[in-house]
Amino acid sequence: ISLTWFWSVIQNDFKTGNIDLEGCMRLLEKMQIPFDEAHVTHIFKKTVDKHSGHIISMEDFKAIYRAIVHRSEFQELFRAYSPDGKILPDSQLIKFLVKEQFYTEATETTAFELISKYEPIDEVRKKKQMSFEGFVRYMNSDECSIFKSQHKTIYQDMNQPLCDYFISSSHNTYLIADQLMGPSHLWGYTSALLKGCRCLEIDCWDGSNNEPVVYHGHTLTSKIPFRSVIHVIDKYAFMSSAYPLVLSLENHCSPKQQEVMADCLKSILGDKLLSSPLGGETEMTRLPSPEALKFKVLIKNKKVGTIEEGMLRTGDETGAEVTDTGAETVVETGAETEDISESELLSDEETDDTTPIYRSKSPSKRKGDRRTSSPPPSKKSKVKKPKIAIALSDLVVYTKSSKFVSFEHSLENQKCYENNSIGEAKARKFVKHSAKEFISHTTRFITRIYPKGSRMTSSNYNPQEFWNVGCQMDTRGFLLPGVLFCYVSYIFSPTGINFILCYINFSFSPHILAIFHPYTTLIFQLISGHQLPPSSLSKTNKADPLVQIEIYGVPEDQAKKKSSVVKSNALCPKWNETFSFNIQVPELAMIRFCVEDEVSLVNNEFLGQYTLPVLSLNTGYRNIPLLTREGIKIESASLFAHIWYY
Repeated sequence: ISLTWFWSVIQNDFKTGNIDLEGCMRLLEKMQIPFDEAHVTHIFKKTVDKHSGHIISMEDFKAIYRAIVHRSEFQELFRAYSPDGKILPDSQLIKFLVKEQFYTEATETTAFELISKYEPIDEVRKKKQMSFEGFVRYMNSDECSIFKSQHKTIYQDMNQPLCDYFISSSHNTYLIADQLMGPSHLWGYTSALLKGCRCLEIDCWDGSNNEPVVYHGHTLTSKIPFRSVIHVIDKYAFMSSAYPLVLSLENHCSPKQQEVMADCLKSILGDKLLSSPLGGETEMTRLPSPEALKFKVLIKNKKVGTIEEGMLRTGDETGAEVTDTGAETVVETGAETEDISESELLSDEETDDTTPIYRSKSPSKRKGDRRTSSPPPSKKSKVKKPKIAIALSDLVVYTKSSKFVSFEHSLENQKCYENNSIGEAKARKFVKHSAKEFISHTTRFITRIYPKGSRMTSSNYNPQEFWNVGCQMDTRGFLLPGVLFCYVSYIFSPTGINFILCYINFSFSPHILAIFHPYTTLIFQLISGHQLPPSSLSKTNKADPLVQIEIYGVPEDQAKKKSSVVKSNALCPKWNETFSFNIQVPELAMIRFCVEDEVSLVNNEFLGQYTLPVLSLNTGYRNIPLLTREGIKIESASLFAHIWYY
């Protein structure tokens, strides 16, 4: 039956005679068979070399088709459940789904749906059976992907407070190259938003003609208008995700241009901009949920006074009045006078994340309450103090930037809508020495980690150690390809916001897990690869592939294992090797597969990769798609494996 179907599909293409390589590829496309040109070209040349020509017959095409489509590992599975090795009745398909794919709820309806969807032969489909052709198409489909299909949509509870979620966050979003001389470009914002980013950074400085600009200050990076950035954000804000978007303002502008910023935000974003608490609530004890904040843009910036004062304020068109008090700047709002240090007004990022932690200021210190014992400011500090415009301040609601002092200070003084930014190096010290205090902090307040200043090339840090203590905003560059970008991207699919589950609580520590803490054992059998990218050193379609399997997570769970090398075979390498991993905190664990070509004993060439959360692993026989360093799917390439855990 399969052969009859095959001839009927291809015969029209051979009516005018035999076909060449281009015709062969067109026919494979017509049959919707994904293929790598290098592999098809190699197989085609081997076929035509047998009869010294440049064209192939129908019989030759059948051989090429089978070399690409009829994989021996699929044939073994099919024959194990097929009574005659040719047809799989619906009852046997159900047995396969239950026993091998762990689909315990499979019924006749399930089997019929799969047969209707994947069986190409009408005669077989009408009998509610599946041929090997249909079985191959099913095994190569998304339904047999290693990634759980239900996790590709929103499957988590999105009704908890905003601080209970990891938030996909960008650092220096406007930069598309290095931080010293690279260009600033609107594409940085477009790209980040299309990839699901939910927190953008906007580095704002005074520009000409009273128009604020965005660039990396005190560098040679180019400048883009703030107004243009907001127009791009307005267009793409919710194209990839409906959940709230946070604009983290690195604000270096004068009050006059801050008012221009506020006007841009209000006039361009319109109803998308959240400028007052939901329901008019002013005394809050917890943040609203991502669900409640859908399709809203939140401004993250310094704020004068409280939310209630902002709502009561009738509007100060001239900005805040500022009085210089030596080492401090006093902001008078009319309703209340607030002490704000120069560093707090400038930004919630420190210029050097190795500097000492900022100390707590006395709450009783007000205008005129100067300490005579304080040394006079040095000449170096005699610079014009920045001011904060009330119009911009009043746009800050649930994401008020607050300078981090200490965990104790935050516990005693910080409001739920105030959040901190901590430098990468300092945060790493906290993870090492104060993990429990750090976790207690992140269960209450949104915490943002930004890269150390020495990352001049805009490289990304590994956020896993900060995820382990619940840091919600771990910023990264979105235009930098590589391991970490693809690794990080998968934890946020498809919402840009991922739930921090109940394992992160006041008693959890990523470094101290009980001896008898329950763990999951993951059994991973690497069976084969299919149409892997050839080595760049190969003149045909060859490679010497191996697979690296890595677990990222709490320190106890981190592991890395490597398969053997299959020599000179990128088309259909076979491994049949089994690996096991004990995972104590699967909720925080990610698994990464990296396929490499062994160039020498000390050097490997990257071929493809795939990363996903451990909790998103499908069990049973699964195909693993492969991506480039940039996260682009390699259409024809995959690994084949069996996954089981207990």
